[in-house]
Amino acid sequence: MGHAGAAAAAVRYLRSVPGPEPVEALPRPELRCVREDERAPVDQAEFRRVLGNFATGVTVITAPPCDASGSPAGFACQSFSSLSLDPPLICFMAGRTSTTWPRIARAGVFCVNVLGADQGELCRAFAVSGADKFAGVAYDAAPVSGAPRLAGAVAWIDCTIHAVHTGGDHLIVVGRVDALGAAEEGDPLIFHRGRFGRPGRATP
Repeated sequence: MGHAGAAAAAVRYLRSVPGPEPVEALPRPELRCVREDERAPVDQAEFRRVLGNFATGVTVITAPPCDASGSPAGFACQSFSSLSLDPPLICFMAGRTSTTWPRIARAGVFCVNVLGADQGELCRAFAVSGADKFAGVAYDAAPVSGAPRLAGAVAWIDCTIHAVHTGGDHLIVVGRVDALGAAEEGDPLIFHRGRFGRPGRATP
């Protein structure tokens, strides 16, 4: 399934689920092959190295059970951002090859867990494909979606999928915020130049 096909499939599913507001598909983007003379002369390794200078927080995106397995879904995600205040929207990026994203799309809802500074190992566990990521992990249900809200996270944002856009080898997922909250204290987990740390200090 191509970029537009994946986004359109997610929108079709969301439109079939009863909700307070319909989800409207955006105009189909123009897709064509990129000619060799149009490719930017940027090495992928250099791209990663340079962009790694931009420090980010670290999140785990979770969704409630939505298939016969009866287990929740989740994956580690650095590409998360606030998007709009009115209406309240956030966004995250999911790789088109992700095996977790289709489960989140089927659920139609998700919770963003902003990890705390001491949750680097938890992040690594959720970055592994195919494992039981929730084994031994403490969590409760987010109030609206029922998605796992991880213990120890410094903040959580409970969302309904609002729109899905194509973006190269990723999908841009926009979520409408239904509920949110934050711990009264605690530093966030930071990722910078390939290392985890806390504000003002990175660790190997």
